[in-house]
Amino acid sequence: MEIISKSKSIFILFAMIGIFILAGCQQEASTTQAEGEYETLTIRYQGNAGRVLFPELAEDLGYLDPIKLEWVNNTISGPQSIQTAATGDTDFGWAFNGAIVQLRANGAPVKSVIGYYGSDEEEFYGYYVLEDSPIKEAKDFIGKTVGMNTLGAHAEFMLKEYLKQSGLTDKEIEQVTMVVVPPVNTEQALREKQIDVATLSGMSRELAVENGGIRPIFKDYELFGSFTAGSLMMTERFIQENPNTVRKLVEGTAKAIEWARDTPREEVIARFEKIIEERDRQEDTEALQYWKSAGVSEIGGYMQPESFQLWIDWLVKNGELEEGEVKVEDLFTNEFNPYKDEFED
Repeated sequence: MEIISKSKSIFILFAMIGIFILAGCQQEASTTQAEGEYETLTIRYQGNAGRVLFPELAEDLGYLDPIKLEWVNNTISGPQSIQTAATGDTDFGWAFNGAIVQLRANGAPVKSVIGYYGSDEEEFYGYYVLEDSPIKEAKDFIGKTVGMNTLGAHAEFMLKEYLKQSGLTDKEIEQVTMVVVPPVNTEQALREKQIDVATLSGMSRELAVENGGIRPIFKDYELFGSFTAGSLMMTERFIQENPNTVRKLVEGTAKAIEWARDTPREEVIARFEKIIEERDRQEDTEALQYWKSAGVSEIGGYMQPESFQLWIDWLVKNGELEEGEVKVEDLFTNEFNPYKDEFED
């Protein structure tokens, strides 16, 4: 600090930088005002290889204009996605609602703004074994290894819920080993007997089933029926500082969900292929042919309290949360959803 205060040239340099920054801010302010007063025209996020997220679809359909998405990198993990958003390295993350509850419980001031995936008869998480596997029911999981995309998220929660509903004790459940296997390798790991049970979802599941030689033990929608399982979240700070931008992102994403729901399957797949080819990230599009459903139970990704309360109660029951530690009303907002009037009086 002493060197800077005595250096006239450095003082002038800082003054010039300040002028340029001020000019840039004025130019950006002018631009956002001209474009509808959006606080920022760029939203950073993590993608998922071989998959088109609903915000990406929204951008391609023109629903986000003039806002643009800035891809940072890919992840296969919902918990990683929301942690990256919580630290400010991206502007939104997407994950299983139970993982968002846990993140909030750990002190992260985050909030879900729209549902983005779920389970139904066409889009679900299935737990598969080889055709000749001795595993037939829940008790057969004891001592076995289950492969899944990440721990502490949807696949782990559903497996434990299935085992609990089937009567296994906590001690018996502890004897079931869960390991992380990238989705692109899960089918192969099962067929090579590196794991005993494979957690498969979406297009990867459909491709594996078509290849034959495997059978399901259970599917998550059999536990709860059709439900929205995960949501897109942001930090409360980002929401407060960028409400117009957030509204545009949520509105566009909601419209994209409904577009995918209402558009013939072949057209949706063709659009996904176009998006992946144009972004040129060296991704395999084969699995896209098996896309079947948007998988979001509510119109436009509208979120219901029970989609979060279910996992609060589950975590409390398992001793991972204290009663009242996390309140459902703090976890999400439908404020920005254009379809909220269809649910709220």
